[in-house]
Amino acid sequence: MSTQVTLVASDLDRTLIYSAAALSLPMPDAEAPRLLCVEIYGHKPLSYVTETAGALLEALGGSTVFVPTTTRTREQYQRVHLPGPAAQYAICANGGHILVDGVSDRDWQRQVAARLSDECASLAEVKAHLVAAADPAWLLKERIAEDLFAYLVVERSLLPEGWVKELADWADGRGWTVSLQGRKIYAVPKPLTKSAAMNEVARRCGASLTLAAGDSLLDADLLLAADRSWRPGHGELADSGWTAPNVEVLGETGVAAGEEILRRFIGAAGAERRR
Repeated sequence: MSTQVTLVASDLDRTLIYSAAALSLPMPDAEAPRLLCVEIYGHKPLSYVTETAGALLEALGGSTVFVPTTTRTREQYQRVHLPGPAAQYAICANGGHILVDGVSDRDWQRQVAARLSDECASLAEVKAHLVAAADPAWLLKERIAEDLFAYLVVERSLLPEGWVKELADWADGRGWTVSLQGRKIYAVPKPLTKSAAMNEVARRCGASLTLAAGDSLLDADLLLAADRSWRPGHGELADSGWTAPNVEVLGETGVAAGEEILRRFIGAAGAERRR
């Protein structure tokens, strides 16, 4: 019997799950796919997959170590209810937390805290700069996530050209990364990565193959670290034309890309089992 273990680390928002605004359904309404709601927020449906993607998720969860890998906080992640078996492992807060059966691993928390303290400017300094540099004319909210990183919610249409780049240049010299995703501008410490958390879970699982997918700048390190990766035809990475030798660029956009990513995961995992 094969003992090959495939670990699948996938971003969630705009990679596997989609808000109504991000679905991208260009076909006639009568030809649109049936959708399955996977997240409720404020007593209203928020995120969806297609019913086909739901079946693929069930198959994937039964044949691999499927690890949802997200910049969401633990609270935000726990709103998402994907089809298939409950994930034993999940990565939240951009790698700041590894959840094991829903509980954050304390040893990993300590490792992350030590790296942040040693390698980059403090969250307090970065938050102060964000608030001072932002203009109330377009700033809607400012938030701290898990005491690890900060983000702004902005009115994108009013955001001055070049502001994000200026912020990124300032943050880079202090060991932080800036990412613009929809209406959110994230400032994240460079040592806080999805890839480091994925590698730790892969070590614990004895994974022989790692697969990943993501759409944003904060997913780039994850995609590079996996043996094989995919990115959709939309998102921050697509807008910049980013790719790498182990990364396959998909033509699909919106919720159709989520379906195709799941098909690629299942195909690659099946090939690994047959080795």
